[in-house]
Amino acid sequence: MAIAIALPAALLAACCFAVAAVLQQAAAETMPEKESLRPGLIWALAHRPLWLAGIALSAVSFVVQGAALAFGPLVLVLPLASTDLLFALPLIAWRRRRHLTRWDVTGAMCTASGVAAFLAVLPYSAVEGRPGVGDWLPLLALVAACVAVLVPAGLRTSGRIRAGVYASAAGLLFALLDALTKTAAGLFRDRGMAALGHWEPYALLLVGGAGLLLAQSSFQAGSLAISLPLIDIIEPIGAVLIGAAVLQERLATSGYLAVQILGAILAVTGIVILDRSPLVRA
Repeated sequence: MAIAIALPAALLAACCFAVAAVLQQAAAETMPEKESLRPGLIWALAHRPLWLAGIALSAVSFVVQGAALAFGPLVLVLPLASTDLLFALPLIAWRRRRHLTRWDVTGAMCTASGVAAFLAVLPYSAVEGRPGVGDWLPLLALVAACVAVLVPAGLRTSGRIRAGVYASAAGLLFALLDALTKTAAGLFRDRGMAALGHWEPYALLLVGGAGLLLAQSSFQAGSLAISLPLIDIIEPIGAVLIGAAVLQERLATSGYLAVQILGAILAVTGIVILDRSPLVRA
């Protein structure tokens, strides 16, 4: 029953985020470059109905993904949630009034097949233990250090490079956010409002706010062809590694692990193909 809830919820979260990203990027790309990484960027965008609609859908996506994580492990939910580019692609085609090409279909099939292969051999993980603060500290320090390097690097560049650097930092924060969401969702499921007595919900808000600002700055700096594929690669891979290292979730072993690795490579290849699509780059 838990997996029956987690699977459709993860796919619904991916669909909602895809629509939200297209709406947010359409609004953010009209903002001047000088607003990048400034809180004023969020304030200015908050006056755009299109962006507000995207944020509302992002909130829905986050809640639905939280429900999926309350019932399923990170290593199951995040590969499915990362298929948002498959949902975004036809929306981009409709917005640009273009048709899907053969390469678009090939990339989509590679991504879908890779995710399916990864999940097909995934052992069920019933680990529900809550990591202690000591388990989280090395991860928090590592992510903070990476973001502290990437953000100044983005400030020294512009255009596509800046969009890519900010998207990479956002992907790392979103991977951490997913792990915190998994833990916080479990706390709320088991303890109700008493979960507010733990640190995870507040860390979730802080990490989520920083990730949101970096994602919007990436959308403002360049096309979704740059930002969304990077986020879709870094976030699920990071979340799966965190799930295995910090939350003690299980990956496949022996020969099945090779299937998972090949599936992950195939999914990333599909995302790269979609990234190079003339439709997306337009």
